This record gives sequence, structure tokens and C-alpha cells, in this order.
Amino acid sequence: MSIKKLSKKKFEILSTIAESTMPITNETLAEKTRLDSNTINIILDELHHEKYLEIGQITELGLQALAPFKVKRAIFIAAGMGKRMHPITINTPKPLVRINGVRIIDRLIDACYRSGIDDIYIVRGFLAEQFDQLLYKYPKVKFVDNPIYNRSNNIESINLVRDLLPNAYVFEADLFLRNPQIIHKYHYSSDFLAIKKTKSEDWCFMVKDGIIKEEKIGGIDCWQMVGISYWNEKDGLKLSGDITNILASTNKSDLYWENVPLIYAKDHYSVSVQECHEDDIVEIDTYDELKNIDSAYAIK
Repeated sequence: MSIKKLSKKKFEILSTIAESTMPITNETLAEKTRLDSNTINIILDELHHEKYLEIGQITELGLQALAPFKVKRAIFIAAGMGKRMHPITINTPKPLVRINGVRIIDRLIDACYRSGIDDIYIVRGFLAEQFDQLLYKYPKVKFVDNPIYNRSNNIESINLVRDLLPNAYVFEADLFLRNPQIIHKYHYSSDFLAIKKTKSEDWCFMVKDGIIKEEKIGGIDCWQMVGISYWNEKDGLKLSGDITNILASTNKSDLYWENVPLIYAKDHYSVSVQECHEDDIVEIDTYDELKNIDSAYAIK
């Protein structure tokens, strides 16, 4: 039986079922996919007819249909010095700082493993040797060293792993993840995680019909950027080339890497938004913010 490319609605239902560790109800499908019950019932009937589901369970044909959308690897950008979180980051890279006894990066890696993503690359720079401690818990992790981490922005880090971008997650490695379920095994298209906001002073996206149209600092009725994105095979290949071209055209080492697909070469991409919420993930930028989350760092 031939495998047809899934429509987005079929993908959403089939991937939700595939990622669930328990039998899933129609009510849960409606909550996770935001499709109405009538649409869900129609699509479920079609998926059963196509042999992608059998008695509500995904079949081998269903897994084959999802295979083109499967995440192959995760890349962690972890080379920075984390100066805004001094004094705790003077002698410790920010991703290795512990919150409630757990290293920040561990929660992210564990979420990847939970989703079956175990091909992990970490681009390190500041106090690079300290990341070796991760090998005790994650022996298959691979390191890529950025020797100019203190003279450039993160575009140089992503440039070192540009050939790994197809079918890959890209993580800022210093994000405090509270909800591992926002990391998915399958993605229909390239996307950025973001939080819907009435107002933001941070990096944010202006979005139309679910597609990012503009990246800027501060906005009204916008989507606040979260430092996690996914790149499908086609876009990952394009992004690899665009990064090379922009770095070669002029001195752009001061760029954030995501400026390439969202500003400098944005006509080459159609990047969607994957919604998450304030309680799912937190970017901790300062020592005061760290103390607010983990009182162990508060000075008595």
C-alpha cells in the first residue's frame, strides 16, 4: 500500500496518537489539536480506512506516514558566558547551573530523550571542559567547540553545525524547561516555539495565519520568542547555505543566528509558530531571576 503525504489535520491527529503513551480520547485530541469533534471523527474514520490506525492504535503504515516528519537530532547552543547571571556564572557555564538540584540543560536533554531524540550535539565555548561532566549521564552526547565564542554572537556557533540542521531542533541551552511535553517527536513544518502576548519588550514575532512575518524587539499583540526551533529537511538545507552566504558576504559575526531565516533571508522560508505558555518554559537572564525561581541562591 502506497504512503501518501499527510494533510496537516491528519498529521496533527496521527502524531498526537503516536506520541501518547496511553490510549487517547477524542476529548484529549480536541484539546491538543484544537480541532472540533466532528472534524476529528471524520479524520479518524479516514485514518482507519487508510490503515494508519487500527482500533484507535497507530499501525506500522501510520508510523511510515509519520517518518518524513520525525525529528532526527537536537543541537544545543551553549557557548556563551552568561555574564548577566554573575556571580553564579563566573565559574560555571549557564547551562550547567543547577535549579532545584538539576542542571538547566539536563531538563532539555531529558525532554529530547523522552521524545526519542537521542542524537544530541552541544556547541560549547566558555569553560568548555566543564561540559564533559554530562558524559556520565549522557554518554552519547557529542561536543562541538567554538573557539571564538567570546568574539562573536551565536551565529558562529550555529555555523559550526550548519550541516546538521535538516530535521533538527535547535535549543538555547540555558532555558529552564518546566513542561517536557512541549518537545515533540514529529513536526509538520519548520517552527519556533513562542508565547502569545498582548505586549512584549522582548524579542517577538508578528504572525499572520500562523506564519512568522517579522522578528523584532518589542511588540503589541505578538508572539514572544522562546529559544527553541525546529527545521525540516528542506529548510535545514537552505538555512545551512544561507548562513554560509551571509557570513561570507560581510562581517556578520555579531548576528543572532535566527536573524538569517527571519530577517536577512526571510523570503526563503515560511516558518510557523508552535504555541507554548508561560508555565512551560522560562528564560532566566539574571541572578535575581534565578533567585526568584530557586530560593537556595538567595543571600541570607
